[in-house]
Amino acid sequence: MRDLIIAIDGFSSTGKSTLAKLLAKELGYLHIDSGAMYRAISLYALENGMIHGEEINEAELLPQLEFIDVHFEWNPETGRNEIYLNGENVEEKVREMEVSSKVSLIAKIPEVRAHLVELQRKLGKNKRIVMDGRDIGTTVFPDADLKIFLNASAEERAKRRYEEMLKTDHPASFEEVVANINERDRIDSTREVSPLRKADDAVLVDNGRLTPQETLQEVLEIIQNLPK
Repeated sequence: MRDLIIAIDGFSSTGKSTLAKLLAKELGYLHIDSGAMYRAISLYALENGMIHGEEINEAELLPQLEFIDVHFEWNPETGRNEIYLNGENVEEKVREMEVSSKVSLIAKIPEVRAHLVELQRKLGKNKRIVMDGRDIGTTVFPDADLKIFLNASAEERAKRRYEEMLKTDHPASFEEVVANINERDRIDSTREVSPLRKADDAVLVDNGRLTPQETLQEVLEIIQNLPK
């Protein structure tokens, strides 16, 4: 099989990162969670008092973007690439509800998107990469060798996210999770820059009734049937 760039897009909590991790491990590829990069910037803005309610202090944030170090490092204990913010492992912090509630606001800022898209393209320059997010197949890698668009009902996605958060030190109510899912869908789909949408040449995979392993097998079959 030739070296590939595989782009996985989809709505919040469709299991994009889970699929990307499993797929990267199966193929021996590098996995990059682009959403974690936006979450890291959101965490930085929160920790530095740049977010007030639904307002972002862009005048303060934007000049600092080039000095914010966001990168991934392999953790042999967990067997995954984990996100670092200015030298600190923030893999767990960026999953908290406070960050989840603000990340779509940060992600719709054109300058933030341009900055992170540039970083993401550098990470994928050598191919053999699985990257997941919301605009990977449409903006970051429009010429990706394979584009997958994951979808599931909002109810199923909220259930998955709620069960994940129950296992953390920062659980949220099911109602909070549903509200967050719906609001992120709205913001992601209607933002002016790189809105969330299925690329015309992406393969739609509805995994609402599929386990992570079943989703992986379906995508592996798609890869096996790619033109040589």
